[in-house]
Formats: sequence, structure tokens, C-alpha cells
Amino acid sequence: MTSVTREAFGRVGIWSSALHGARGDAGKGAIAEAVAELEELRYGALWIGGSPSPEDAAAVIAATRTVTVATGILSIWDHTAEEVAARIAALDASGRGRFVLGLGVSHGPMVPQYAKPYSAMVAYLDALDAATPPLDSGRRVLAALGPKMLKLATGRSLGAHPYLVTTEHTAEAREALGPDALLAPELSVVLDTDLDRARTTARSMLGMYLQLPNYTDNLLRLGFTQIDFANGGSVRLLDALFALGDAERVRARTREYLDAGADHVALQVLTVEEGGAGLPRAEWRELARAHADEL
Repeated sequence: MTSVTREAFGRVGIWSSALHGARGDAGKGAIAEAVAELEELRYGALWIGGSPSPEDAAAVIAATRTVTVATGILSIWDHTAEEVAARIAALDASGRGRFVLGLGVSHGPMVPQYAKPYSAMVAYLDALDAATPPLDSGRRVLAALGPKMLKLATGRSLGAHPYLVTTEHTAEAREALGPDALLAPELSVVLDTDLDRARTTARSMLGMYLQLPNYTDNLLRLGFTQIDFANGGSVRLLDALFALGDAERVRARTREYLDAGADHVALQVLTVEEGGAGLPRAEWRELARAHADEL
């Protein structure tokens, strides 16, 4: 099985936990319609959030024709490597050709069996290599934040898909990965010109992540402090992690990540009405218009 190229992701994609069939209130038919439209809007890649399964990816692949589909991120604790490799091998040739397996170690507070995450990831990648048929390293990316996992992503995968990161982290990740690996950070978006209200929406999402050491440790490495984590996140932290404002402001923030070294930016739209769990199709259309030069 040949590798996916960095160019296959395009410059801008969509990240959504609502594309996970078991998450949110979107039915399978609504998801199929939404991803077909996202493909028509010319987004380069669709990232299925919310710890998806191979079946979630297969459903999105079946509803699309050409767009790159990636898991963002499949937890290595939820599915064995052998099961994942077999399910991907069962996809039709076209689907296999545009699927990328995004892998992550999840978080200690969420996984009872969590232990030695780096070693567990190495063992999982070894098992993917040994599967019949194997899943080529050029068809997987890692949810890498820290130096060790970024180095592993360079040697054992197509590259890194960091979540909840700043432009400064993106620049550091590019240096750590080198010039040839894929760097595809997620960027959360609130399309609201009332910045106080936009920050409230952002805090409703960020609060949970500020309980997870993998993220807070990474933010501390970047120069934030415990004070920035209080009350759902300081203004300084929110403005560094999110794109807040109108579509043109989001486009400018996307450009900041690309200029910092990202190959691709995966946009996650947060909305008050849907609590981040729905299919914000109007917002996806608005962002597609604003990013027309990048799609």
C-alpha cells in the first residue's frame, strides 16, 4: 500500500467530533450529507474527532469520493493494532488510498489501563508493521505534543497532528519534525465578532482539556502558568489557542499557523447552539468562502 503524500491533505481541512457516528445527535444520513458537501467545498481533509473507530472512518469514506479522511485521533487503548489493520485492509481500494490513521495515547484520567504511553505507542506501531497486511508508516500520523512523541512521529509515521496548540508550538514542532514530515495542527474556531461571548464559548470547550495533564504540561512548556488555567482559561491563553471573530480573522489565524510551519490546518468549529457536537454546515460554508485561496 503506497503512502499518502503531504499534498493530499491540502492546506485547510475540517475537524469534527460530530463525524463520529456515536457522538453528538447527528444521524448517519446527516453525517453522509455533511461530508459530501465538505468535499464539494474543496476542503483538503476531513478529521473524525472524538476517539473514532475504524467503522466511523469507513462511513465517511463511503459517503465521499476523493477527499482525504483521517481519524483525529483513534485511541490505541480502544482497538488492537491487528483489528485496525484488518478493518483498513477491508476498505475498497479507493477508500484505502485516501485514508490516514491518526493515532494517540489519550489521557490517564480517561483510560484505566493507561501506562507508559510512549512505550505503548511504540509497541502499537510495531504491531501495525507486523500485521497481515501491515499498515504502512506513510498512512498514519501521531497526536504528538512533546519532543519524544514528535521524534517518534518523524521516524514511524507520516507526521504529527497536534491538538490544542499555539503557533509557537507549531514552529517548535516543525523544527523537531524536520522539513519533510507532515505537520497538521488542529485549530478551534468560534465565528462570533462579540469577543467576550466568543471567549465564553471557547471556555465551555477548553475547561475539560485543562483537566488533562498532557495538554496542561504542553502549555506549561510553552510559557503559560497555572494562573492561565483558572476559570476556564485566561484571555491570553484563549487568544493563543483559538481563532475568535469573523471568517476573515479565522483566515488570518490559519495563515499564522501555516507561516509557522504547518502544512495543513484542521479547523474545528465551536458553536453555542450545538455545544460543539452538531454539524455547523453554515459555518463550514462561510469558512470555505474565506479560505478560497487555500482550498
